[in-house]
Amino acid sequence: MALSAITTATITRRHSILPTNLTTTITLLFKTTHRPHHHHHNHLSTKLLTTMASSTTPSPEQKTTAPYGSWSSPITSDVVSGASKGLGGTAVDSHGRLFWLESRPTESGRLVIVKGGNDEKEEAVDVTPKEFSVRTVAQEYGGGAFAISGDTLVFSNYKDQRLYKQSIDSKDSAPVPLTPDYGGPLVSYADGVYDTPRNRFITVMEDRRESSLNAITSITSVELSGDTIQEPKVLVGGNDFYAFPRLDSEGKRLAWIEWSHPNMPWDKSELWVGYISDTGDVYKRVCVAGGDPAIVESPTEPKWSDEGELFFITDRKSGFWNLHRWVESDNTVVPIYSLEAEFARPLWVFGMNSYEIIKEQNNLIACTYRQKGRSYLGIMDKHKSTLSVLQTPFTDLTNITSGGRCLYVEGASGVHPLSIAKVSLDDQATKVVAFQIVWSSSPTISEYKSYFSSPEFIEFPTEVPGEVAYAYYYPPTNPIYQASQDEKPPLLLKSHGGPTAEARGILNLNVQFWTSRGWAFVDVNYGGSTGYGRAFRERLLKRWGIVDVNDCCSCAQFLVDNGKADGERLCITGGSAGGYTTLAALAFKKTFKAGASLYGVADLKLLKEETHKFESRYMDNLVGGEKEFFERSPINYVDQFSCPIILFQGLEDKVVPPDQARKIYQALKAKGLPVALVEYEGEQHGFRKAENIKFTLEQQMVFFARLVGHFKVADKIIPIKIDNFD
Repeated sequence: MALSAITTATITRRHSILPTNLTTTITLLFKTTHRPHHHHHNHLSTKLLTTMASSTTPSPEQKTTAPYGSWSSPITSDVVSGASKGLGGTAVDSHGRLFWLESRPTESGRLVIVKGGNDEKEEAVDVTPKEFSVRTVAQEYGGGAFAISGDTLVFSNYKDQRLYKQSIDSKDSAPVPLTPDYGGPLVSYADGVYDTPRNRFITVMEDRRESSLNAITSITSVELSGDTIQEPKVLVGGNDFYAFPRLDSEGKRLAWIEWSHPNMPWDKSELWVGYISDTGDVYKRVCVAGGDPAIVESPTEPKWSDEGELFFITDRKSGFWNLHRWVESDNTVVPIYSLEAEFARPLWVFGMNSYEIIKEQNNLIACTYRQKGRSYLGIMDKHKSTLSVLQTPFTDLTNITSGGRCLYVEGASGVHPLSIAKVSLDDQATKVVAFQIVWSSSPTISEYKSYFSSPEFIEFPTEVPGEVAYAYYYPPTNPIYQASQDEKPPLLLKSHGGPTAEARGILNLNVQFWTSRGWAFVDVNYGGSTGYGRAFRERLLKRWGIVDVNDCCSCAQFLVDNGKADGERLCITGGSAGGYTTLAALAFKKTFKAGASLYGVADLKLLKEETHKFESRYMDNLVGGEKEFFERSPINYVDQFSCPIILFQGLEDKVVPPDQARKIYQALKAKGLPVALVEYEGEQHGFRKAENIKFTLEQQMVFFARLVGHFKVADKIIPIKIDNFD
């Protein structure tokens, strides 16, 4: 249910296809003020370059007065659906060249490995051929679909789920399969690393040949040499789940994370180290963290230094994911630096990389962390236990890849969409000397700068006295229009997926599509969200469908009370688990006047019976027993729905099967409520095709405008038929 990002979309209109080999250099003249933390801090105002045009905004007297929601905007659904390329990870080869995996909505969501140019003049080039899409479906959400060592690329191919090897240096190198053909995409691989001394690839393998709902997961080795394809060899197996197999530099020790039902990896997991024999087998193993029943923790992201020290992130004692080191001699764990901040993210996808040991300065670790809705880029000295903060224009950071004298960071901010930036450091690696954006998910986005609504981070009271939750509020923003002073804007509240995900205040054209037309938009981090520590995340245990719903309603009411939204025009939307929160809010509360559910959960019992292995026991901890499963399923309380709903569903969804949307649709139709259902052939959990992203966005807007808006949408959109209304 993790898919929180709606990639929204069109039917048969031609898109203007953006040039795919685009290297954007952003130049930002920029000075940061940063509230000092309670730790060693580096103040820095870095001169950086910016090409972002600043447009002149008309004064209020010159603006056209028109109702909220009716404003016209150049941020069209075509722009939204065609512009946002996704990112599936970065890597650097032995020459220090950057590679990344990008998904392209204009190519039906195909994922392509791209090699960056050596300088600004050299264009980026596609590495993987047209007939390949680099994606694994291990644990359904995938991630960790490729790895580079020397000039060798190993990747997972979406169609058959086999691993392939390709040379990245020779121009005509065709991918060669490494794993057996099982007659279909029945075995997936993810999160692999090279075992160079033995010329093999060590990877997580998910085998669905016997059962697609109860796959067998193990850590295996795949031979890289020879002409004959061999069966992968199981090195570690027997538990329900594995991730992060990581080999030390001498190939003698393998670290990994494992966990078992009913836990999710962020609830309770274990870090193990196995010793490798001359034959390449794991002959002895030791549990480093997570094995002590007295300590509740979820270790993640193990990594070896060149000297053979093992680092990892865990949340023992404090409830916050902080960096630790293993002392092998007596099998103890030592914290490197403690802070009430999250240095990792929940393991929804494989292959996350929240920190890097800097090779040139082996005592230094580059890391990212989240605190109160914002990310920081830091340099930690593992010997002195200090943390310096580096200044960059990004307020949101995820993965880091070390590129020698620089870092490649995946990040964004309220004015930058998801991007990769090259961050060059000084000799001591304590200051940023240059910051250059080398890849952008939306390269032409600066054209719309004057229309951007900046996120306001808000803290609001929940129904529990003394407790707060968080959100990003985006006010309606348009340089040409304003509304009359006595009108308050309609509000679209988004409930993110997961539910263990996090709304992040970054520039996203999906949001700007609404705000530039005169909607207020709020993205809520209800109790249960990540980014605020274990205690906040565990508010949802046994209370899914209660805490999330209450917090969304409290947030909407808070905005109404503060004059930021019209209480009669509150709408709610969400995908996956966010779709469940949407449906539950509409069934069990009267706060919202209309809703849109994208691949949302309607029947918790059905979801538990039919969903994939990774999440099959997730709801035991989130919901409880049979009584709670029944009482919190919106499908069982259709008589309580009292407002219009539009539903969107992919017909190949294995996480939330299509019959859930159909059941809600039929029931509401029979009840006489305005309802519409849109189904997409060939779409899975989360929409990847540009035309469907566009259509979903347009139809949500027209649906809300017709049923609760009291305004006419400026865009020419043909609305679909609404049952019990048209």
